[in-house]
Amino acid sequence: MRKTSRRAFLAMAGTAALSACGSNTVQSGSPPPSTAYSAGVTRPKPKPVDLTQWYHPYPEAGVQEAVTRYAAAYQKSKVAVRWNPGDYETKLGAALQAGPVPDVFEGQVTLDRVRQNLLVPLDDVIGPVRGDFTPSVLAAQTVEGKLYGIPQALDTQVLFYRKSFLQEAGVRPPQTLDELVDAARKLTKDGVKGLFAGNDAGAAALAGPLLWAAGLDYVKDGKSVGFDDPRAATAFAKLRDLNGSLLLGAATDWADPVPFIDGLAAMQWTWLWNLPKVQDTMKDDFGVLAFPRLDTSGAPSVPVSGLSSMVHAKSLNTGAAKDFVKWLWLERVDFQHEFATKFGFHVPARLSVLDKLALAGDAAKLIRENGRAAGPLWTPAANTALVDAVGRIARDGADPAAETKAAVEAVKAELGRLLA
Repeated sequence: MRKTSRRAFLAMAGTAALSACGSNTVQSGSPPPSTAYSAGVTRPKPKPVDLTQWYHPYPEAGVQEAVTRYAAAYQKSKVAVRWNPGDYETKLGAALQAGPVPDVFEGQVTLDRVRQNLLVPLDDVIGPVRGDFTPSVLAAQTVEGKLYGIPQALDTQVLFYRKSFLQEAGVRPPQTLDELVDAARKLTKDGVKGLFAGNDAGAAALAGPLLWAAGLDYVKDGKSVGFDDPRAATAFAKLRDLNGSLLLGAATDWADPVPFIDGLAAMQWTWLWNLPKVQDTMKDDFGVLAFPRLDTSGAPSVPVSGLSSMVHAKSLNTGAAKDFVKWLWLERVDFQHEFATKFGFHVPARLSVLDKLALAGDAAKLIRENGRAAGPLWTPAANTALVDAVGRIARDGADPAAETKAAVEAVKAELGRLLA
């Protein structure tokens, strides 16, 4: 997500949910506005449906004004934008349970909301352009075969590397984990470390990419642990092999590119949204890579995340709400491009829009070919169990097989609770 506040959905305290829509609303499924009936008389055209749309408070200046402008441009319904300062997730959860407002809202698809019948399936909305999204991004919006969210914009993580540092050391951009370990060692010299992936030795940032590197995943088949496989321990052990080549104790953590820009590390794993800052200071002396694969049975990856637009199943106007979501996030590509790129550097969710983004360059190709996302079954509790295990392997030299087995058992228990 876009910065810490976006990833945590920093939001919203206090105020009560909006009241229900006004008296001019019509139920979803109302007859079309001009259906002929007896004696050639036609039904009067109804007034536009009123809709409410909720956002969390983005930290970037101009976002609120932009989304309000988008809503005002829509002709088929009158859309009132609600900006929600405070604890957004708590406020949104209460509103979804309580009544019909909001009609449209942003967030992440969760299994709980699907099972509580709070979300409307949107397969018919995205159907004609489904192929214009990275499959893993859509998989993160999907529960039991139905899609419930339309991605708005994306953020991803990539491996930045300093071209001149690699050239001086006679190192090629790494394509495998063994090459990454070897490159980091050769680049560690003269006060420069080979790689920075966080002050926790990369446990939090790289747990997922290490699984994907081995050809594994967080969850598989929508029901079971995706890394109950010896290859997971093999991949995690590579992070331990980086000991001595990792920058630790930096003044800022991996989400901030300052250690890389300041020359403290020859490579850094960080967010793509740092691209303009890196480019401003390094000009052409950098490149970006996907996280390397373990071997030919694995795959390179870039984690992709973001918020999606959803329709509230308790809305009095689900049909009109779906029409608005389709218009804004699938048809108005000009708004999608502006929303992603004007307020901080992010990327459009649709591949056809992303491909027109000149500044992203190689990163757009990486997202298209290597984008991966965690799905609705991957919970904070499951993530904590995995990251803690990887951290003990990376920092403390703990046994990779034993730590991986413990994480597998913890995630099995969490999935059992979730799917009960």
